[in-house]
Amino acid sequence: MIQKKVCMIGSFAVGKTSLVTRFVKSLFTEKYLTTIGVKIDKKTVEINDQEINMILWDIHGEDDFQQISMTYLRGSSGYLLVVDGTRKNTLDKAFELHERVVEKYGEIPFVLILNKSDLESDWEIEEAEMKKLSENNWDVVNTSAKTGEGVEEAFNKLAHKIMEVNSNE
Repeated sequence: MIQKKVCMIGSFAVGKTSLVTRFVKSLFTEKYLTTIGVKIDKKTVEINDQEINMILWDIHGEDDFQQISMTYLRGSSGYLLVVDGTRKNTLDKAFELHERVVEKYGEIPFVLILNKSDLESDWEIEEAEMKKLSENNWDVVNTSAKTGEGVEEAFNKLAHKIMEVNSNE
């Protein structure tokens, strides 16, 4: 079995922990728990008849008071860049985080998650911004940790991308 480290990064309170909990345990809670440092979970997925043990690093959110240390991403095979669709500034932060990852580690597989699709009527992210993401060839998945929509798809899409890199090495 192959083990792959996957990091969850994004702004404070975008739903990283809720997405991991939904993916690993098929659960959702309205109770908000702040991640301090990093919380590690794991789940095995099967991609092209190959089992992959995904070691999920749920890293604390970045805000004006606390910056994510890029050392958390050392040795990671990929990352999920999480955005809260109801807060446009979290997309701006995602662009910044992506640039910092590329600067430190080069291009590694990632998927952008636009979370909270169950609140789409409250979204601040415009269609034009969404189009720009797809024009940049970013893999984008709309998710809702609350309903489960798109969660498996996002993690599996990243697992596929990681395995593509593996097969090309």
